[in-house]
Amino acid sequence: MPEYEFDAIGTRWQITTAHPLPAAVRAAVHAQIEEYDRALSRFRGDSAVSELARNGGSAALPAYVGDLVALYRTLETLTNGAVNPLVGRSMEALGYDAAYTLRPTGATVAAPAMGDAVTYADGVLRVTEPVLIDVGAIGKGQLVDLVAQILGRARLAPFIVDAGGDLFVSSGHDEPVRVGLEDPADAGRVIGALPVDGRAVCGSAPNRRQWGKGLHHIIDARSGAPLFMGRGAIATWGIADSAAVADAAASALFFAAPEAVSAALDCQCLTLDGGGRAVWSHDLPVEVYA
Repeated sequence: MPEYEFDAIGTRWQITTAHPLPAAVRAAVHAQIEEYDRALSRFRGDSAVSELARNGGSAALPAYVGDLVALYRTLETLTNGAVNPLVGRSMEALGYDAAYTLRPTGATVAAPAMGDAVTYADGVLRVTEPVLIDVGAIGKGQLVDLVAQILGRARLAPFIVDAGGDLFVSSGHDEPVRVGLEDPADAGRVIGALPVDGRAVCGSAPNRRQWGKGLHHIIDARSGAPLFMGRGAIATWGIADSAAVADAAASALFFAAPEAVSAALDCQCLTLDGGGRAVWSHDLPVEVYA
């Protein structure tokens, strides 16, 4: 199957289709990614998110931002406040800032609770004070969904959208696509394989974005500090009908029990803990290697 590859939002994208992507579809894909980045990237000075961080107020943004806010509210409740989108200042304090200084300031910064601090209604995102939004727990998955919708409307199924390991596999393949599950200790090795058809798979692990001892992107919003990786989950995967939900599940699994995540998000889960033990949803057809 032909593959179309490019770099965007700091990751490598690969779109696999039965036939080469028409130029108009490629243009639509890049326009969608640009729109999303300009709205929600905290790494761009010209984004709506950066403007809200400087001045507060409001910004007219597409309806999918409302879906994002709603899903974050579910995550915040599910994780008792550990996951919310207001961790941008926390990430900056840890050195993961727009300039990629990768030098912590020496003090962690707890994120405020969502509450009324951020709302979306009638096409407008509002913040009650200048806050720096970071959509890393869901955003890439949601963008995968938006790209998949473009391919679906163009009737290009079967297809696979892969954004740095966040995957949506359309239905219509001759047989389910086997997705390898990366070993967090060795990116060149997989710990298992999962057959996927018409669903999304997203994973998370601290090794993917790590810039110093104990410094990684899995942040507890309540403290502003990276989650300590002990005997709990060290790698997580969410499997759902949408990549946004799968991405949300992968983030939540570091802070909430798999059964709670599955029930709240209507998804399936797999976790690998620090002792090398894998646990997965009873109805997940996964093959885990010894």
